[in-house]
Amino acid sequence: MAHATSVSIVPHTRARLAGQLASLGVERGGVLMVHASLRTVGAVAGGADAVAGALRDVLGPDGTLVVPAFTPENSDTSTQYHARVRGLDERQREAVRAAMPAFDPATTAAPSMGRLSEAVRRALGSARSAHPQTSFAALGRLAGQVVADHRPDCHLGEDSPLARLDELRAQVLLLGTGFGSCTAFHLAEYRVPSPPRRTYRCVVQDGGGRRWWEYEDVALDDSDFAALGADFARSDHGTAVRTATVGSGTGRLFRFPAAVSFATRWLPAHRGAHS
Repeated sequence: MAHATSVSIVPHTRARLAGQLASLGVERGGVLMVHASLRTVGAVAGGADAVAGALRDVLGPDGTLVVPAFTPENSDTSTQYHARVRGLDERQREAVRAAMPAFDPATTAAPSMGRLSEAVRRALGSARSAHPQTSFAALGRLAGQVVADHRPDCHLGEDSPLARLDELRAQVLLLGTGFGSCTAFHLAEYRVPSPPRRTYRCVVQDGGGRRWWEYEDVALDDSDFAALGADFARSDHGTAVRTATVGSGTGRLFRFPAAVSFATRWLPAHRGAHS
């Protein structure tokens, strides 16, 4: 009788990932914003902490690692909230809203951002911006500079870490993800003429308690970012998009200002055509 044989999966190591990231072009001493899907990267010995370690190994002691630490879970105007309460009656929706904790930059988790973002957010020495919906976490020499002065009514515009990353000519790494996750493109939404705006609402701290806070900001829309990214990768700017295998997935590396510059021209042409 034939017996099935099991295939053991050898996990990727921190050292191997670091070597692949260096070959891809991650700059030693640079500033790097990362969006990651660790499921796509595959099994890694040491998990998300080892991936964060590999990134910091390549960046070196003078480098800075930045990740999104967004918290749509404490808002009743987010797509996550609307999905969560679909089919509930008003009493049940109110119970969900009442249970939402106020945002605390020191302790509030960012579960929808993935394991790498959480590993960076929880790491010793991590700094986090104070926006109650679209905060960023950072480690390294310029971490405090990147996350400082994130205005609470400016998600991802000129008073957010994205503008600081643009000024610092940071690199962007899409690690196992596509351009649909490219937060850099959101900065371009603020730089097009007369961007549409909308109302947002979330729970914030109020002394020792909590309160709902409502504010107006640019209407963020990532629904066409995959198409935008595909055009960026095919453009002259896109010649700077470097692609290589990292772990079991694909890493895409490019310069932050190049992506924002291309998106600032692309968005009015393409969204205007369908408005």
